[in-house]
Amino acid sequence: MGFKHSPPKKEQDRREMADLHKKRAGHSDRGTIKSEDLLKIYRAMLLTRAFDNKVLSLQKQGRLGAYISCTGEEGAIVPSAFALEKDDWMFTSYREVGAHIVRGLSIDLMFAQLFGNSSDLLKGRQMSNSWGNRDLHIVPTAAPIGAYLPVAVGVATGMKIRRERSKLAVLAYMGDGGTSSSDFHTAMNFAGVFHAPIVFICRNNGWAISLPVSRQSASETLAIKARAYGFEGIRIDGNDSLVVYESTKKALDKARNGGGPTLIETLTYRVGAHSTADDPSRYRDPKEAGPWTQRDPIAILRRYLLGRRILDEKMDEKLLEETSAIVAKAAKTQEEIPLLPPEKLIFDDVYAELPTALLEQRNELLSDLKKTHEST
Repeated sequence: MGFKHSPPKKEQDRREMADLHKKRAGHSDRGTIKSEDLLKIYRAMLLTRAFDNKVLSLQKQGRLGAYISCTGEEGAIVPSAFALEKDDWMFTSYREVGAHIVRGLSIDLMFAQLFGNSSDLLKGRQMSNSWGNRDLHIVPTAAPIGAYLPVAVGVATGMKIRRERSKLAVLAYMGDGGTSSSDFHTAMNFAGVFHAPIVFICRNNGWAISLPVSRQSASETLAIKARAYGFEGIRIDGNDSLVVYESTKKALDKARNGGGPTLIETLTYRVGAHSTADDPSRYRDPKEAGPWTQRDPIAILRRYLLGRRILDEKMDEKLLEETSAIVAKAAKTQEEIPLLPPEKLIFDDVYAELPTALLEQRNELLSDLKKTHEST
């Protein structure tokens, strides 16, 4: 039942991948992405990996709560987000750490959310990995799998109805597990019927927590599901940054110009656990990750940049040091910032003016907190 999740090979998925790999072989990507942009993508991937490593270290020390890593999936996440235009909108699941970095969310604000301190834009009201920023056109992550997908299609359709003066598009991420949610089917159907300017990125990393893709779907691929809803679905190598960027940019451009939605299945792998609360050794053969660790997306892009002389060893070393320093400084700064006071967490941002009953409750809470403080 279903399909086997294995690293892409030249003979595999030829229909979807052949043209893009030919372009790579001829180095025609120079016409679609500049060398400086390739370096920006590479730097963002390094920053994402450094952030992942630091958070995992802090979590193991008991200084942070649960965290969802994206190590090994940066190639599917960072280049796709890089294909967005400034005014486009982005919806993510909880694993698109690098997409937020690309959009310009500071590492400080990302740590602020994880620590739940008074700098957190969302005021500690979201679970881990749930960033959002109106100014950057990032809609805060919804915890239920796929729940935000119909909302993303709604935003895209709204853009179309309003006939925005500048052509805009929406990029919405999900994992392979998201394709089994009812909201996925609702969103896909609505997007197809109304020709919404949206691109869906499905990170097929092989596992929906402990459920393998082979037990998730009997379809030949996940991309093929788009056909049932009347639009294009493609399956690409999610560890090849250039292929991901080119495919996403093409799909977004198509969406902006009235060509409708696209579903892009990026074939990648979840190298680590689902989250820090998960133990993959209980359900997954450790040997399975072997071939995928040989295809680390950062290493693949690094080799390409070195081969093209866009990057040299000295520059690479400097970038590694720089990104590590940024993450370390932000972690130290944000850990020292105090938490939001309870009255701010509970009562703010619900009403423009607090009703009498809530005002009384707030005053009672402040009185109790004052008494507790005076007695300690």
